[in-house]
Amino acid sequence: MPSPTKLFQIEELPDLYVDACVCDEQRNLVFLSAWGRDTVLQEFLARLTLGREENGIDQFHVIVDGRRLPVFPNQELLEKRTTRQFRGTLFGSLLHLWLFDRRASTPDQANHFAFALLEREEDPHHRLWPLVMETCPLPLLPHWREPVIGVLIQHQMLTALPGAIGNVCAWRLALQLDVLEPSLGELIRRGELTTEAQAQA
Repeated sequence: MPSPTKLFQIEELPDLYVDACVCDEQRNLVFLSAWGRDTVLQEFLARLTLGREENGIDQFHVIVDGRRLPVFPNQELLEKRTTRQFRGTLFGSLLHLWLFDRRASTPDQANHFAFALLEREEDPHHRLWPLVMETCPLPLLPHWREPVIGVLIQHQMLTALPGAIGNVCAWRLALQLDVLEPSLGELIRRGELTTEAQAQA
C-alpha cells in the first residue's frame, strides 16, 4: 500500500501546502506543486507579481523537517496551471496549483536548454532521450541513446538537480554544441555510433 503524500508548509503563507518542489543549485524554482483554498492561491500568485514594497514576495521558504528552504521564483520564466480537486471538504473547496519553469514544458531551442520533470521511480534515460533528440540541432539516431547520454552526463550537459522535495526529480539539459559535436564525431570514428542498430547479443 503506498504511503500517504507528505505535505510541507510555506512559511510566508501557512495555509498553502506543498507536496513537491524542485529547485536548481541556486534555489531557483523549477517546479512547485501546492494545495490550498482559492483565496490563498490567488494571494500567493498575486504576491509573486508584486514588488517587495507592495507586500510582494521575491522568495519564499518551504519548511521541511524544521529547516527553512529558500525558493526563488523567476516570474518571467514561470507558467501556472490550476485545477479544482476537492469540493465541499471541511476546509472548503481545495485547488491544486502547478507552478513551473516554462522550459520544463517546451525546450528553449535557441539556447539548446530544457528541464525534464520525472517521478523518482522512473528510468531517467528512457524519458530523457526524446527530450535530447527534440532539443539537439544535431542529427541523432534513436539507437544512439546510451552512448550519447553518457557523453552528455560526462560533460555535465545533462545533470540531475539536487533540490527536490516529494516524489519528483528534475534533470537539466544544457547542450554545448562546441563540445558535443566533436565528441559525437569521435564516437562515430570509433564505431560506437553507427547508422544501423547493432543486433543484441
